[in-house]
Amino acid sequence: MKKTFSILFFCLGVIAFSQQIESFTTILNDKISIRALELYDNKVWYSGTDSKFGFVDLKNNDNKKQIRLSEEKLQFRTLAQDKDSLYAVNIESPAYFFKIDKKNLKYRIAFTDMSKAAFYDAFHFVNERLAFAFSDTDDNRLKLTMYKNGEWSFFENKIKLNPGEAAFAASNTNIASSKKFLWIATGGKASRILRMDLKKENLEVFETPFIQGESSQGMYSIDFYDDKFGIAVGGDYTKQDENINNIATTRDAGKTWQIQASGKNAGYTTCVKIKPGSKGKEIIAVGDKHISYSSDFGKTWKKISDEKGFFVCSWVNGNTIVFGGNSRISVMKLKF
Repeated sequence: MKKTFSILFFCLGVIAFSQQIESFTTILNDKISIRALELYDNKVWYSGTDSKFGFVDLKNNDNKKQIRLSEEKLQFRTLAQDKDSLYAVNIESPAYFFKIDKKNLKYRIAFTDMSKAAFYDAFHFVNERLAFAFSDTDDNRLKLTMYKNGEWSFFENKIKLNPGEAAFAASNTNIASSKKFLWIATGGKASRILRMDLKKENLEVFETPFIQGESSQGMYSIDFYDDKFGIAVGGDYTKQDENINNIATTRDAGKTWQIQASGKNAGYTTCVKIKPGSKGKEIIAVGDKHISYSSDFGKTWKKISDEKGFFVCSWVNGNTIVFGGNSRISVMKLKF
């Protein structure tokens, strides 16, 4: 009898949990790898391989358009936006910063980085007048391209990265900001948090207990709900099932980090997004082999899907998330 009840309750639990996903629909199929998404005008905007850039309408999936920003086969892993334009910069040198008009999709190259080591991992707008893009460098210095009040420049700083410390262009999400701070997550042989006071434009560096030491390890993605609470995810892309010290949270604006769910999560993760309005309590995360959800500030996680090949995600609203990755964009609706 006890065994029967145990099986019954187990089955009911599985059924109840599986009902959290109301629908999961692919809205774009294409020969493309997508690692950066932006939402605007009820459309999902994307950039990816083969110089491709485009959008698909969330309400009418037949309303979509794709263009190529270059005749060269550039790879885009970044995407950012201000009020009127979207911006994409390719990996590898030379790095071209494309500015695309949201209304007519006319585009131009707004800035070019000719350095041999140029490899842009993330591009992020803090507000309409200020943006930062993070690139690899050949001399272990922190390299940030800054867009400020319509002007492009390299942000002057004295921060030195450790040997083997860099970042991952996995989902365009190793930069995050609030009204007061900008955060950058590094990875590799060192995985640290760089924090900029936006008013003073000064940088501080904080150590983390995140997995690090190998070129494939470290933080891949961060997100902050406000000036205080943030989360970081990552791991080791060469050992994707390993799940030790690959999720951490902070409640003091990135100064200190607490490891969460070590050994009790789905493994390597490329993107994390806090649900708007949840105060950090509800979080979605995606890796090459899983989609996971937390309802307690990242302390515990449940794998809600075994879908493979997604790299980036973004909340559309309180129960809808869009995912991008290998050859597709999909939309998940959750039932709470």
